[in-house]
Amino acid sequence: MAHEPAVAHEPAVAHEPAVAAGIASVDDLRRLARARLPGPVWDYVTGGAGEERTVRANRDAFRRLTLLPRVLVDVAARDPRTTVLGTGVAAPVGIAPTSYQSLAHPDGELATARAAGSRGLLDVVSVFSSVSLEDVAEVATGPLWFQLYCLRDRGVTRELVQRAAAAGYRALVLGVDLPVIGYRDRDIRNRFQLPPSVAPVNLPTRVAPGGSVLVELNRALVDPALTWRDVEWIREISPLPVVVKGIVAADDADRAARIGADAVLVSNHGGRQLDGAPASITALPDVVSVVADRCEVYLDSGVRRGTDVLAAVARGARMAFVGRPVMWGLAAGGADGVRAALDLYLTELDLAMAVCGCPDVPSIGPHLLGPIDRPGDRPADR
Repeated sequence: MAHEPAVAHEPAVAHEPAVAAGIASVDDLRRLARARLPGPVWDYVTGGAGEERTVRANRDAFRRLTLLPRVLVDVAARDPRTTVLGTGVAAPVGIAPTSYQSLAHPDGELATARAAGSRGLLDVVSVFSSVSLEDVAEVATGPLWFQLYCLRDRGVTRELVQRAAAAGYRALVLGVDLPVIGYRDRDIRNRFQLPPSVAPVNLPTRVAPGGSVLVELNRALVDPALTWRDVEWIREISPLPVVVKGIVAADDADRAARIGADAVLVSNHGGRQLDGAPASITALPDVVSVVADRCEVYLDSGVRRGTDVLAAVARGARMAFVGRPVMWGLAAGGADGVRAALDLYLTELDLAMAVCGCPDVPSIGPHLLGPIDRPGDRPADR
């Protein structure tokens, strides 16, 4: 039987028991979340680094991709199931590791795990979860991966790897793109700090008073001196497959594959780390061309539609992960809101597969990709 999380969390805002009707896209959940979350929390969840050029680039790059409908294929039955690192999932849609989910809803990561499991989808739990990794595992009915940063304290790092394996997590996702927290204008203006009821309960939190809590937490815990040698060490101590997350350069992906990574996750951290970094979907083909014969390749950042999932798979990703929309769903209605978000992806992916002549995931490929839609080519009133 599931038990309550070790740390009780107070809701930051009142929540309705279910998501309102008439939700057609995750942008509808986004609007609900914005109305319900305090301003600084909204900015933390949705904002990015600097002027947020990379946040916009992630979406713009998907919008420029075109898909070619393919006709006269028997698509009376569609099967979106696939596997990641040998684990079967209901579709190539996963939940990206997202920190401090109790900011959006008091059930936080517990609600997300329940929603993911109800849809047979993969959930990646952040090391900066506001619920213990064991408590999340206890309520989960679907596959879980655990996302880790290499900490200054290697003993704590090793212990987290062991805890994840003991709790039944099926892979370790090593974040390599956060030596320091990116320059996030919104959080700086808001002087954003975690409320007392939300904390990274999986980690020691000896943080000096004053200043930005998030910056201080990162500075105290995460090792900015991380190198490829440390990635090799994680690979050696982990009984679980290792996914290296935060790669956009093809030569970095090659290095990860050469030292034994089981997968790489192409990600610019949702535009939250370096403003001006390339869109993940733009970086994906070069990474795939270098490592796809040696390890699996996934993608996150900017995935907002089922058609985006189809495009990512057509470009070579085995899985597309979603982050912010999960938080929007949480704010809109807890586990019901997350299920609503996931159902939007699943429904649109299914319909897009039908129109593109894809009865199953292996039939999705580059033959579905049309010419890049360049802004200058569009009619003015489009």
